[in-house]
Formats: sequence, C-alpha cells, structure tokens
Amino acid sequence: MKEYMKLISSIDEFDTIFQGSRISVFVFSASWCPDCRFIEPFMKSLVEKYSSYDFYYVDRDEYMEICQRLMVMGIPSFVAVKDGKEIGRFVSKLRKTEAEIDQFLQDLQRS
Repeated sequence: MKEYMKLISSIDEFDTIFQGSRISVFVFSASWCPDCRFIEPFMKSLVEKYSSYDFYYVDRDEYMEICQRLMVMGIPSFVAVKDGKEIGRFVSKLRKTEAEIDQFLQDLQRS
C-alpha cells in the first residue's frame, strides 16, 4: 500500500494534514499484520476510484503516538478528516472487505 499512498513521515506532517481542507484518509497499518495484507490487492483500485481524497499510510509501529491520540487500537483502520475534524472512521476487529471499505469511502462524500 505504501506504493500508492503518501507516507506520513513525521507527527508534524500528520498534524498539518489533519488541519487541511481536503478529505484525508489515514490508513493505519503494519508490515506484520495479516489483515492489512488481505486488503492490499484491492486498495489500489479504491485509492484510484476515490482520487478526490488524499490517502496517507500511517505505520502503526512507527507512529504509536498518533494511534494513541486517535484511539486506533486495531489495524487496518481508516480515519478520515477534513478541516481539523474527524468525519469518518472504519475500525472493527473483523477482517475488512473491499465492499465495506468502498462503502465507508463513498459515505465520506456526504461530509
């Protein structure tokens, strides 16, 4: 997923993006996570489909402080923000399907 999403490289960068006027979707993941690997084959097409959003990959292990701040305990997790406010969250302990992620992203268009 890192190949087709922007990578968060610092907490300051995250904070700046969080305040932005575009819809930004933070995808929390880790290299060792089997459910994160499960979504990889179809995430590229979803990122392309929702090109009006900015997608950011957040490495859970590298940025635990961000995870704690947003109360992201499980991965993969999706948190969408705009203008400094959370506008959507898709977090569950169940494996996420392409249809579920697509629906989450589609629902953000109403924000």
